[in-house]
Amino acid sequence: MKPLKRPVRRGILVVHVAASAGWLGLTLGLLALALTAFTTGSVPVIEASYRSMKVFTDWLVLPLAFLTLLSGLFLSLGTKWGLARHWWVFIKFWLTLATTTASALALRPGVNEAADSVASGVVVADPRDLVMGPAVSLAAYLFMTVISVLKPWGTIRRGRRSRASVTSPKTVDGRSVRQTA
Repeated sequence: MKPLKRPVRRGILVVHVAASAGWLGLTLGLLALALTAFTTGSVPVIEASYRSMKVFTDWLVLPLAFLTLLSGLFLSLGTKWGLARHWWVFIKFWLTLATTTASALALRPGVNEAADSVASGVVVADPRDLVMGPAVSLAAYLFMTVISVLKPWGTIRRGRRSRASVTSPKTVDGRSVRQTA
């Protein structure tokens, strides 16, 4: 992919940071609601918590997750960082993909099931699951934020090779010159 021009790169970076911060904040809100439902004995509070979680997971979690994933992918492919050149970018990509998948396949269905259960008067079987999902996601997002700022671990071996071949001038000797016409 061609390098992104500065205004485009900055625009995508703003989208990425805003979507990531929104996803992190939304997950913190989901964790607060899940903890409220888990620790209270009030049926109306439990029902309100799960219904609120359902609204968040139905309308906000997946759009923010996909926006974060796509904007991060565009940034990695359109900048010097690359997708598989630096460990911190590579790890962020796979963690974002894993948390997006977990949100789509585990968190959202679990919240929907819990909201349907309490709406029909049935007690949620294991409310700890609804606490653990946002807690693990929040830890992953905070970790990704830290490595985005610190940029640890350097380049991946493949990234070092491709960077060395780009930055070092090639020398020409008699053996490497091909004869043309």
